[in-house]
Amino acid sequence: MFTSPINYSKPKTTTTVLLFCNPINFALLNKLKELLADLEPAIADIINQPGSPRAVYEPISYILSLGGKRIRPAMVLAAYKLYKEDYTPEVMQVAQAVEMFHNFTLLHDDIMDNSPLRRGQETVHIKWDDATAILSGDLLQIEVYEKLAEVGNVEILKLFNAMGRELCEGQMNDMQFEQMDVVSNADYLDMIRQKTAVLLGFSLQAGALLGGASAQEGKQLYDLGISIGLSFQLMDDYLDSFGDTAKVGKRIGGDILEKKKTYLWNEMWSRLDATAHQEIEAVYTKPEVEIIDFVKTKMDESGAKDYTLELAQKYTSKSLTALNSFDTPSGDKTYLEEIVKMLAGRES
Repeated sequence: MFTSPINYSKPKTTTTVLLFCNPINFALLNKLKELLADLEPAIADIINQPGSPRAVYEPISYILSLGGKRIRPAMVLAAYKLYKEDYTPEVMQVAQAVEMFHNFTLLHDDIMDNSPLRRGQETVHIKWDDATAILSGDLLQIEVYEKLAEVGNVEILKLFNAMGRELCEGQMNDMQFEQMDVVSNADYLDMIRQKTAVLLGFSLQAGALLGGASAQEGKQLYDLGISIGLSFQLMDDYLDSFGDTAKVGKRIGGDILEKKKTYLWNEMWSRLDATAHQEIEAVYTKPEVEIIDFVKTKMDESGAKDYTLELAQKYTSKSLTALNSFDTPSGDKTYLEEIVKMLAGRES
């Protein structure tokens, strides 16, 4: 049995008030630090990739060892903590599977986006090549299914497959949006629900079900994960244009250069007139730095920058309200509360 070395207490849940996008004192997020400490042995286990040929396993170890926030596996454990205290092998295996699946998607996403950096380091397709990144990603996905087979829960496997299908559909919608002049905000929000939020929803749902949640409670937590995921992706879009490269760990302005139809872009475009549209189109003949600076200025002046942050705050507030009203007489909500707080105040 996986058990935490920390003596868990169960304080009463309190309503958390967020100052959105103000820096969070992460040293105070003790419950989140507990979850991450509990995950360390499980993450170390999947980073160790002893197979042969080494050329296909080393990139898997590489991307898994680059760090990241480990939010998705932490959400599995946080949802489990709503019901039970001591971890079972099965919940740790699902947490591992979620982290591995997330990194599998990154291996392929970085190729599709031609991203040079991931978490501040070279992406796998740059450090090795496209073919290696594709094959290592395929192998990592097989390892995900091996983990889920060890869990042996057919319902969770069905939920995982449904999530994976939606995620792929969302990725294709994202790619198709790049070829369109205009994308509605409703269509964009549905796309990021598929591409990003469904994995967070699955993480909460699976963790809760393994803890003993009813099907209805599992669905409630899935919906909570969707709300968290929408806020997360809106902030991700914002940070791609207005974040700090040193903190975000990737090139700033990549979405702008690719004309990605993010919420930020769509909101800017809808607020500008035809003359401004022509100015934006014309700037794309200039050097990349000028393109990024010009479009960022338009996002700011149009009000799209602030409006996107306000919408992300709306989804964060919705998430906290739903969590505070969730009835868990025997569990501890503070683990999940701290994850929502961390995502709201993140700068990376």
